[in-house]
Amino acid sequence: MATEAKEYVLPPEVLEETVKASEELWKPIKKVKFRIYKYNPRKDYAPHWEEYELEVSKGMTVLDALLIIKGEMDHSLGVRYSCRMGLCGSCAMMINGKQMLACQTRVIEAAGDGDVVELRPLDNFPVERDLAADFTGFFEKHKAVKPWIIRDDDVELNNPTGPYKQMVNEYARYYQFTDCIKCGACLSACPTAATDYEYLGPQALAQAYRYMVDTRDAGLEERIPIVDSEHGCWRCHFAASCSDVCPRGVDPAQGIQLLKSLLIRKKFGFKPHTPAEALPANVKAKKEGE
Repeated sequence: MATEAKEYVLPPEVLEETVKASEELWKPIKKVKFRIYKYNPRKDYAPHWEEYELEVSKGMTVLDALLIIKGEMDHSLGVRYSCRMGLCGSCAMMINGKQMLACQTRVIEAAGDGDVVELRPLDNFPVERDLAADFTGFFEKHKAVKPWIIRDDDVELNNPTGPYKQMVNEYARYYQFTDCIKCGACLSACPTAATDYEYLGPQALAQAYRYMVDTRDAGLEERIPIVDSEHGCWRCHFAASCSDVCPRGVDPAQGIQLLKSLLIRKKFGFKPHTPAEALPANVKAKKEGE
């Protein structure tokens, strides 16, 4: 007999404290001036700056402020955003000169002791409109390194008999690079990308390494000519600016150095791994029954 679900109600004192904390978080505490880069390449001769003033609260993020400005002051303002919780990477921009996510940056922290927050689109990217950068080239570079598992056993891929076995230590080799949200902050901060527009960049190269050391992957030879090219990993001079600005704590600079090491060892006959075989269905069933 199913038991009836009981509704959980916060104790009155906890609810009161929660309401007070929320009111304190969103209470206006100071006026901040937003200096925003404005440029529509389809109709503007040159970029210019516009200023907007808002009363901000302790909990207000830069994205919150931008949506108020767009909704109440300037409907033409161009800005990219989606999840509002630091997972999609869409709202990356230059906030007071540093690559940051607008949805994860509080206005009070960005302004510091001052009262001005300057916003512009990501460096090293073409401008789509205002704060929205054009990511076409970025995703072309990402796609160029074939960021997916490459296998030569099509029969198994199309009609799997079991999972591909992978040990925890094998997964740990590339785990951190799976956390990339493709926000573009690393490419924007890269000094090499500022002078070599064909450079694959830290995001794409770190993702190449992620798949090249994945024990399930068999695409090593396909990716080597791509990353070991004129505009590949050897153009990285290890400034590590990319890792410094990553909002997810990924270290693409390390990934590129590991990729260089992999390529050098490969020239001496070293292979990072032998592609894992699919775990047969009968073995899988036995393990599940143990």
